[in-house]
Amino acid sequence: MTEQEKYATAVMEEWLSHPQELGAKPTKLEIAGTFELHGLRYYIFKFKKSVFGSWKVAVCGGYEGEGLGHCGHIFSEMEAYDPATAQEKCVAMVEKIRQYWSEQASQQGKDGGSETQNQKGFLGFVLLSTPEFQAEAFREAVRADWGIACPRESGHEDSDDNTIVFEEEGMLVTIGLMEAKVPDGEAEYWANSNYITRDASVAAAQAHVAHLLVAVLGRDRAPADAGILFVKIASACLKASNALGIYTRGTVWLPENYIQNAMVIKAGEFPMMDLVFVGLYRDEKGVSSWTNGLRSFGKTELEVICSRQSPSDVLELMYNISAYLIQQGAVLRSGETLGYTAEQKLPLTLSEGVYIEGETMKIGF
Repeated sequence: MTEQEKYATAVMEEWLSHPQELGAKPTKLEIAGTFELHGLRYYIFKFKKSVFGSWKVAVCGGYEGEGLGHCGHIFSEMEAYDPATAQEKCVAMVEKIRQYWSEQASQQGKDGGSETQNQKGFLGFVLLSTPEFQAEAFREAVRADWGIACPRESGHEDSDDNTIVFEEEGMLVTIGLMEAKVPDGEAEYWANSNYITRDASVAAAQAHVAHLLVAVLGRDRAPADAGILFVKIASACLKASNALGIYTRGTVWLPENYIQNAMVIKAGEFPMMDLVFVGLYRDEKGVSSWTNGLRSFGKTELEVICSRQSPSDVLELMYNISAYLIQQGAVLRSGETLGYTAEQKLPLTLSEGVYIEGETMKIGF
């Protein structure tokens, strides 16, 4: 099974386990095929709710190339699985989802908003020096640091020694060991973006031989709640003796940095640096910056392109605006302006990203 197939299976199992779907892990879950649609790869799944139940069909995708990120098309009508009609049913489900989000985007445009779909989920990859998950060390750390009781048995029992699935305050937490490096050299590549600990972050990424897939699904909770829980879970994972760092939000953080940033939660502060990475690049044209993480809060990522301001001033601006968007629920609109004072008017322009994929809100600074 490829890494992408493992991730798709884990995501499908998580979705089916939701109380509004099966309410527990499926007894049987298998990949029954793949197909290409709109340039993306989709997986056909068949599953059983109980040992003697009938097979049902589901779909998960779409994936671009061998990447692990998908576009959120995960669904099942709970219809019977038939190999002769499975792909047809899956295509229909994908098109139904695409139509729904197209209509949502159209309505959003009529309302004049520029915010993106909120996935209410957070994902990260804890890089490991050895292919083992120190589950007991994690349980002790998450209980000692955050008072979270990670039960051995719950509505979602651990499937093996390498997987933990449990609920915390209505949110679903999953941790799974992947006995291989993060595919396609992604961790090594993006470690270069961490201008604070670049050399050490690159070294950590190059040294990892396995990783933990850590995910928190917020369900009906506010994105900020899911984000804070993710930081707590990830920081506990990073206390393992074989943890080298974490690849998340478009960069690689060392354990000590990520854990230190997480500890602000104890003081009632929001762990901004662990949830939104602000990149920085400087050349002869000026200082450029971008955010990676705002989309998880239903916000558009930000960019400053070729500013003549100092790097520290650009960073301060980006973090302040990110906090304003997340904690105050503010909405930025293309064509308008923002500023710290009545005199300051920084123009806002929504356009294709320069340093990050998709549309970003450019701040004239």
